[in-house]
Amino acid sequence: MQKIWFLFGLIGVLIGMTGYAYSQETSLATFQETAQIIIDKSISQNVTASIALQSTSIQEIQIPAELEQKIREDRRITAIVVTNENHCILGVFDESCIIINVARDPEDKGILAIQNTTKRVASLFIDDVNQALDTEAKFHSVFIQSEDETSKALETSGTISGKGTVSAVYTMPMEDTASMYEKISALLLPREIRDRGGFYDIAKNLSKEENAKITFSIIPIENKSLLQLKLSVDYPNTASSINEISPLELLKTNELKRSEYFSSGFYPLNSILQVVVLSPESTNVSDVRGNIIPSQLVDGEKIPTEITKEGWIFDPEQGKRIQGKFIFGERKSIDKNELIFSLGGSQLSTPKIETSFDESIVIVIIISVIAIGAAIYYLKGYRK
Repeated sequence: MQKIWFLFGLIGVLIGMTGYAYSQETSLATFQETAQIIIDKSISQNVTASIALQSTSIQEIQIPAELEQKIREDRRITAIVVTNENHCILGVFDESCIIINVARDPEDKGILAIQNTTKRVASLFIDDVNQALDTEAKFHSVFIQSEDETSKALETSGTISGKGTVSAVYTMPMEDTASMYEKISALLLPREIRDRGGFYDIAKNLSKEENAKITFSIIPIENKSLLQLKLSVDYPNTASSINEISPLELLKTNELKRSEYFSSGFYPLNSILQVVVLSPESTNVSDVRGNIIPSQLVDGEKIPTEITKEGWIFDPEQGKRIQGKFIFGERKSIDKNELIFSLGGSQLSTPKIETSFDESIVIVIIISVIAIGAAIYYLKGYRK
């Protein structure tokens, strides 16, 4: 919990520094595209491939300014999630959901009081959300989340799901993912993002897959909101057989291209590929075909010391939970075969970690952008 809120705090730092950052050779944008692969050998045995498009700007992910401000200023709303995930909450079948998470009032004693308060607070927002997304969701129930093993394994907070989360659930007819993604992305994303390719095109293609699902989240953080549109595809019961990892094979593409939205400058950390492996036994990364970027430890996080080169940062690179982040450097695209690596085998011979710390503004910015990336990694969406 502390880690994720620390990361959200760094996002606030980034927002405050953006104007200064633009004057540097290395630039930042509030819009970020991320591809993510989760290989869960420990709990579900599923593999999940997803594309997330995220921003803290309502010009880049367009929700009404009045609604965004209303959500932030209420202080009781911790997240609003729109999804067509199967069984988005216990008791919901074959319906899409709008889920409004409400912070529990300590004064509420007993389940009935908690449910009544949650429904009352959520009712102040559902009409506005329906209007913004052109939906007609109706009240279904209030649900108090129990502890979620996968959330714990991924070190998530209870903002989206997990123990202690109280949700007002509204349902509507189930919609095909491809048509729902087309509709929501047209409502939320300006044409200058939709027409510039990149990860958006991969998500659009993935939306046609049989097990594809869509999630849109609004998460208030300080004086901004984290807005995220995510398209995920599950590959059930496939994790245990994977020892060689080819991320783009799971994303159904031979090439990962960055959005031309970033073509006006050098934005090396606004497009990231991330792979997470959860294993019941300790394992390690091996046989990496691409580059491994030199890095240094800052507050327990591996931070790249060279961002003009493409390559991986594995942190950690061994154990029961492995995480790899790939950054593009100056490259605009990466080929499928450049991203393959294996589990087990000989341990990595990683580049020497720098011992000196560059106090320049660029390094501070890197920490902030990695924080934004980490935030989206942990927001998989609702789990049953």
